[in-house]
Amino acid sequence: MEEGETTDSVAEAKAAKLVGQDRVDVIFGGIFSSTRQAIKRSAVTTGMKLYLYPEQYEGQECDPLIFCTGPVPAQQVEPLIPWLMEQTGAKKFFLPSADYIWPHVLNESAREVVTANGGSIVGEEYFSLDHADYGETIERIISTQTDVVFNTIVPPGLTPFLQQLFDSGFTKRGGQIICTYFDENFLNLVPAEQVEGLYSCLDYYQDVNDPFSQDLLATYDERFPGSAMVTAGSGCSGHYRALKLWEAAVNEAGSLDQAAVIKALDHAKIAAGPGGPAEMVPGQHHVRMNMYIAQAQNGRFKIVKDLGVIDPKECVQGTSVAVAAV
Repeated sequence: MEEGETTDSVAEAKAAKLVGQDRVDVIFGGIFSSTRQAIKRSAVTTGMKLYLYPEQYEGQECDPLIFCTGPVPAQQVEPLIPWLMEQTGAKKFFLPSADYIWPHVLNESAREVVTANGGSIVGEEYFSLDHADYGETIERIISTQTDVVFNTIVPPGLTPFLQQLFDSGFTKRGGQIICTYFDENFLNLVPAEQVEGLYSCLDYYQDVNDPFSQDLLATYDERFPGSAMVTAGSGCSGHYRALKLWEAAVNEAGSLDQAAVIKALDHAKIAAGPGGPAEMVPGQHHVRMNMYIAQAQNGRFKIVKDLGVIDPKECVQGTSVAVAAV
C-alpha cells in the first residue's frame, strides 16, 4: 500500500514503485481523473498491469487493462436531470466548474441532457481549484434567473462558493443545487443551511436500507468511530466493489494470471455490496449497479428516488463507441 497524497506526480511515482519494485498483480485507487491518468501512465501504459479505478467520474475510459467501479454520467446525469426538471419545472441551468477533465466532460453530458429535455444552459464557467471569489459568477446566476446550479466546483474552492451562493439568497428564492458527487462526508464541510435541499446522485447513501448496507455501516461505525464516514464519495463504495469483483475474478480464474483474471473480471458480479449487488457489463469494463437520488435535509441525505439498476453505457472494448441510450 502506498499513499498518493492526492497529488498526481506522487501517485504516478508510487504506482511505478508498486509495479516495478513490489511486483504487484493489480493496482487499486485514485480519486481525481487526472490522478487516474497519472497512475495509468506508470502502471498501465508502461507497466502493463491491471488497474481498477474506484471513483465516480466522467466516463470514457476504454483501456483493456482498466476496469472502473464507480458511477459514470449515464448513471448520474442522465436519470437525475430529467427527474429534477419534471419534479420542479426547472429549465435554466448554470454550470460553475473546477477546471479539469471531470467537470468539462460531465458538463458536456449535462448540456446534452438538459437541452434534450427542453431546458437551456445559461452559463458555464471554470475556475482553478483554489479560486475563492465567486461574486461575479453569482451575480450572473441571479441575473439569468437560473433555476438550477449544476455544481462541479470541488474543495478547496467549494466552501467559499457555497457560502457566497447561500448569502445571495439563491436557494431561498427557490433555486436548486445539484452536486452529483456530494455524500455524507461533504455535508460536514459547511453549515447545513448552505446545502439544505441540495440534490446528489450516487450508488450508495447511508439511508439505503438493504440488510448488507446497514450491516456494513454498523460494522464500520463500530470499528472506525469519528467524523470520517463510510460513503460513496472518495471511492469508498467503489473500492469495496473493486476488491470484491477482483476477488471473484481471481477465484474463477483459479490463479493470478493477468489474462485469465481479466477474462473473468469482464463478467464478474457480487450478490451484495454497499448500495446493492453489482456486476461488470461484459465488454464495457464498467459496472451495472443500483443508483439513488438523494436530497440534503437537516444535515443528512434522504433518498428521494430509488432509480434501481442502471447500466453505465460505456465504451465497448475493441471499439471507440459507447452503448447508445435506449
